[in-house]
Amino acid sequence: MEEARRQSLEEDFEGQATHTGPKGVINDWRKFKLESEDSDSIPPCKKEILKQMSSPQSRDDKDSKERFSRKMSIQEYELIHQDKEDENCLRKYRRQCMQDMHQKLSFGPRYGFVYELETGEQFLETIEKEQKITTIVVHIYEDGIKGCDALNSSLACLAAEYPMVKFCKIKASNTGAGDRFSSDVLPTLLVYKGGELISNFLSVAEQFAEEFFAGDVESFLNEYGLLPEREIHALEQTSMEEDVE
Repeated sequence: MEEARRQSLEEDFEGQATHTGPKGVINDWRKFKLESEDSDSIPPCKKEILKQMSSPQSRDDKDSKERFSRKMSIQEYELIHQDKEDENCLRKYRRQCMQDMHQKLSFGPRYGFVYELETGEQFLETIEKEQKITTIVVHIYEDGIKGCDALNSSLACLAAEYPMVKFCKIKASNTGAGDRFSSDVLPTLLVYKGGELISNFLSVAEQFAEEFFAGDVESFLNEYGLLPEREIHALEQTSMEEDVE
């Protein structure tokens, strides 16, 4: 009974969603290969085989289903991999799959800029109501304090590179706890996740050189494991690995 149910589910999924199991991946590749080729440059015999390999089939057509489910023959395999152009096409396909995967894995809200919090109530609401998977970096600053302007500029750059992290800033005088954030401890960075304070850096500018930039702040936060992997970096790494092959 369980075997029949599993087989029924497999048949329901065949020919519907892409990237679904080995059959879905193989047929997505066949379709990608056909669409990426210049139709005028494909020999008629090659075009016909690729069409047969990539065309969707009806669930009620037994012959079509067998053709859909069958493994690639040696001739088909050699046809797809017979020259350098095919290899480049396969690389493009793999890169596109990686991009799709990163988009799906990058779930949750996205921000992309530094939020200015005006009151202590906004500060608390941001910490308490944000999704638990979101890392929140709050810069407590005051105008005229050394390092505050440079840190604000650095966080603006990082916010664009890490849109899944919520970067905020608030003046110490607006927090409602100005006595706790005197000029002696500014600029201060507070990092929250799931409503909990996970890192607290007082006078954080002392960790950097006289002049510091976004890369310095990024490296500092990465030392404590507070930033996720950048999506662009992950895709570039995948591309470099493909070029080495």
